[in-house]
Amino acid sequence: MIQFIEYPKCTTCKKAKKWLEENQILFEDRHIKEQNPTEHELREWIGKSGLEIKKFFNTSGVLYKELGLKDKLKEMSDDEKIKLLASDGMLVKRPIIVGSNNILVGFKEEEWKQLIK
Repeated sequence: MIQFIEYPKCTTCKKAKKWLEENQILFEDRHIKEQNPTEHELREWIGKSGLEIKKFFNTSGVLYKELGLKDKLKEMSDDEKIKLLASDGMLVKRPIIVGSNNILVGFKEEEWKQLIK
C-alpha cells in the first residue's frame, strides 16, 4: 500500500486524492502538518526520488515566502535544508506519494498514471 502525504485544505491534494479514489488505489493517508516528515524520512525520500532537495520545498507557500527561502536556500547545505523541511510540514511540497519503488512529489496526473498503476 502506498502512503499519501497531504495537507487536506490544499486543492492539489484534493485533486490527487480524488484521482487515487477514482482509480481504486489503496493508500494510507497522512496529514503533513500533524505528522511532519522526519529528517530520516526526507533523506530516504530524496534519495529514492532522484530529485534535488529544492523540489521538496513548497515554493508557493506562505511560510516559504515569509522566511525568504528563495535566496537563502542557495547558501544552505543539504543538511540544513533537510532540517528546515523537517521543522514544519507546510514547507514541504505536497502531495507526496511514498511507494515501495518510487516517490512522487506534487500531482502530475500523467506521471502518476505511469508510476502508480
